[in-house]
Order: sequence, then structure tokens, then C-alpha cells
Amino acid sequence: MQPVKPSEIPGPDDSHDRTNGHSHAQNVVNEPGTAATPALTIEGLSVRYNGHPALEDVTLRVSKGDILGIIGPNGAGKSTLLKTVLGLVPAWQGWIRVLGEPVANNRRQVGYMPQVEQVDWDFPVTVGDVALMGRYARRGLLRRTTKEDREAAEDSLVRVGILDLRNRLIGELSGGQRRRVLLARALANQPDLLLLDEPMAGLDATAQHQFLDIIDRLREGGATVVLSTHDLSCVSQRCDKAACLNRRLVAYGTPEEVLNEDVLGETFGTHLLLVHVDGQAYAYQHHSHAPPSDIGDSGGK
Repeated sequence: MQPVKPSEIPGPDDSHDRTNGHSHAQNVVNEPGTAATPALTIEGLSVRYNGHPALEDVTLRVSKGDILGIIGPNGAGKSTLLKTVLGLVPAWQGWIRVLGEPVANNRRQVGYMPQVEQVDWDFPVTVGDVALMGRYARRGLLRRTTKEDREAAEDSLVRVGILDLRNRLIGELSGGQRRRVLLARALANQPDLLLLDEPMAGLDATAQHQFLDIIDRLREGGATVVLSTHDLSCVSQRCDKAACLNRRLVAYGTPEEVLNEDVLGETFGTHLLLVHVDGQAYAYQHHSHAPPSDIGDSGGK
């Protein structure tokens, strides 16, 4: 995959609602005592690429204000799931609701942070420019930026702690700073639901904790977060719910219910490899291209 320019990162209005309304799942999982509309409901979701299954019959529900961590091997469909929620990938079967409405109706309420490797960091734009791009969903590509847009973009930089970098070119940023500017871009649209694709890959433990502290503050402000990760420690310590995915949903529940040897073995198969770095535990497959060397970039602030 070729890196994309920051302005080409998919946003909430870059697609159409492509779920077709067919479902072969039985019921959405209901949480006892929860009457409020979920932030995200997925039922019977199946996705195919060139006729080959990428996701099969995935059903789950994320309550407002929760953090959901999605775990699975490379190629398990984690990124596909996030992109389908956003509307960038068509559903073959099943349906998705964001805040009780079809994706097309509430797409502006969704913020998306892609994997860092998917962005062309040599593109000559500043941190402030990238944050402002997050407002495209509200004002459109061709409209002039308003004072409200500029204030929202600046506020997003404040929330992730990089306002002092707003005039710096993105190519000069460290790994951790790059993740923060992508998060700021997602936040500039003031979403209720955040989708984060491998947001901490390559960061050392200190930078990860700093990033997760930001996520915790966003949750305290009412945001719902769905993130994909290989970091078991992150999911066990910071997430309200965990989903183990390998094309199908192997398990879904609290981290205590899900993160055990049996479930992880079923998710990753006989190739499960647990790597411990800086006190963090990561799950990979032996044949995956995600060795411990992709962990531990200090990433800066």
C-alpha cells in the first residue's frame, strides 16, 4: 500500500453507507441494565475481498463511554472492521449502527486515526494544517475555513498536548508526535466515536502510557473509543471490553473474561507468540511480520 498524503486520509464524509441490510446473525449482545443507545452496534457483519472472506458474521455492541480493544493476528480483519464501520469498505452481509442510526446518518460523529505507516510524512504540511483537515467533514473540501474551524483544530492540538508544534512540518515529528497529530485530526471534527487503527505500534512503554492517558481523558469527556492493537497489557489495563478477532469474532467481553490462554490460543492458533518488552505483553503469530523490533520506538512526546 502506498502512503497517502494527510489530506487524503479517509474521513467521515469520504464514502457512502454501503451496508446492505442483510444479516444472518441472531441477536445483538445486550448488556444487562443498559437502556441507553449504544455508541456502536454491529450485527451479522461479513465482508469479502475479491470473493474471499475478510470478516464473517461479526456481532458486537459498544456502550457509550467505553474503550474497546480489538486483538488478533495480522490479516485477522481488524483494520477492515474499522474501515467498514467508517463506511470505506462495503459490507457483504449484516448492518452497522452508530448512535442508533445507519452509518450514513451519523458519519460526522465518527473520528478515524489510520496506521502511521499509511501516511506520507514527507508531504510539506504543518501540524496545524493536518489538524485543520479534520474539519473537512463539517465544512467540505472547497469551503473556506472559519474561525470555528481554526478554534476546533487548535483545541484538538491542546487536547493531545502538541499545540507548541502547530507550525512544525510533519516530517520533523517523532513517532509519538505523529500519532498525536493524527489523533488531533480525528478529534478536530468533535466526534462521539473514535476508531484508532494500531495507534501505539512502535512506541515504547512510556510513550504508550502517555498516549493512553490522552485516551482516558477523552473517555472521561464522553468519547467512545474502539482501537486495534497487539498490546495485551493495554487491553487488560485500559479497556472496558476486549474483542478477539480472526475473521470471525472468537470472543467478546471484559478483558478478564477474554484474555486467557484458551481464547488467545483459538484466536492466534498454534503460532501464538507472546513477546514481553518494557513490562508490556504483545501477541503475534510466529510467521507474522511484526517482530519485537517494531516495539520500542521512544516516539517522543
